[in-house]
Amino acid sequence: MNKKIIIMSHCILNNNSKVRYINDEKRLEQNKEKQKFIKKIIDKDIGIIQLPCPEFTCYGSNRWGHVKDQFDTPHFRKHCRDLFKLCLEQIEEYINNGYEIKAIIGIEGSPTCGVTKTCRGNWKGELCGNKALSSTINSIKECKEQGIFIEEINKMLKEKNISIKIVGLDESNVEKILI
Repeated sequence: MNKKIIIMSHCILNNNSKVRYINDEKRLEQNKEKQKFIKKIIDKDIGIIQLPCPEFTCYGSNRWGHVKDQFDTPHFRKHCRDLFKLCLEQIEEYINNGYEIKAIIGIEGSPTCGVTKTCRGNWKGELCGNKALSSTINSIKECKEQGIFIEEINKMLKEKNISIKIVGLDESNVEKILI
């Protein structure tokens, strides 16, 4: 037993929790790459803790895609903190017993789990009858900032004076992640 652990965003291990893709072939290819990445971790005898998915637990599997701006509410931030509390207790227990938490791995581009990239936009209002729907869709941009869940995780780790590297998994380039 090597006493090393990695904490992962929920959808790295469970693709079914993600917003449904229109392009299933792309999703299948990304899933194959993630499987190779997970196999490397298992082969190195590193334990895995799966974070809960705040989007799934709040909105379920039939949700539309969102942007960070929609999740940036007191309720959703509290939801993220509540979800991370149990994981934080596990982290403390492992650290107190000589384990090394190698990293927390988020998902780049995610409005909740993005580490260096998230998506923002003027994505609000009704879709039905929206005469400016194409400009609403075109307002969505990738931004160099963290998603809401990762921001709250960082705050909670700082409150406990715990330092853990947080890295983002780019699903189009999984090999970039070094363990």
